[in-house]
Amino acid sequence: MRIVIIKYNAGNIQSVLFALERLKIDAMVTDDVRDIQNADKVIFPGVGEANSAMLYLKERKLDKVITGLQQPVLGICLGMQLLCQYSEENATGCLGIFPLQVRRFPANAGERIKIPQIGWNNIYSLTSPLFKGIDENSYIYNVHSYYVEDSSYTIAKCRYGLEYASAIKKDNFYGLQFHTEKSSAPGERILKNFIGL
Repeated sequence: MRIVIIKYNAGNIQSVLFALERLKIDAMVTDDVRDIQNADKVIFPGVGEANSAMLYLKERKLDKVITGLQQPVLGICLGMQLLCQYSEENATGCLGIFPLQVRRFPANAGERIKIPQIGWNNIYSLTSPLFKGIDENSYIYNVHSYYVEDSSYTIAKCRYGLEYASAIKKDNFYGLQFHTEKSSAPGERILKNFIGL
C-alpha cells in the first residue's frame, strides 16, 4: 500500500510521518504530483498560516491535484481547514472541497476562552468508521485559533466556548481539526482506521 503525506510549506508534517512509523506504517513525504495521484491513501497535515499555505499549493498546482483525488484523503489541522471554502485567517480562499467557513474563535464565545486553544479536549457525536474503537468523549490534542463551523458534514464535535466540527467528511475526503500524532492512543487508532479504510 502506498501512503503519501503531502509536502508543502507547513509545519507538523514530519511528526505525522513519525507517528505512522511508530505504527509500523510506511509513508512517503512528497510534493510530486504523480506520487500523490498514485497513492492509495493521502494525508494532508499542517500547522501554519492559511494564506501562505494556499499560495504555495497554487504555485505548484497542488491545489488542482488535491481537489481531483479519488482515493481516501485525510486533512489534519491546517490541512482540514484548507479543504474548506474560505478561512477568516487573512481572508483566504481555500480548496473548496467542503462548502464550509473557517472562523476565528471569538474572544467572548460562551465562556471566556484563551485563543488559541492549546491542549486536551474531548470529542463526541462520533459518526464514522474513522472512529471505530474510539469511545465517546475521548480526549484529543488541539492547537488552533480557527475552527470549522458545524454542519451536515460533521462526523465529530468538540466544544471550546462554542460547539464546532472536530472532524468532517465528504465523499473520499476526511478532515480532523485535532492532532492525531499528539493524541496518544485515540490518535493512533484513528490513523490506523484511516489507513484501513
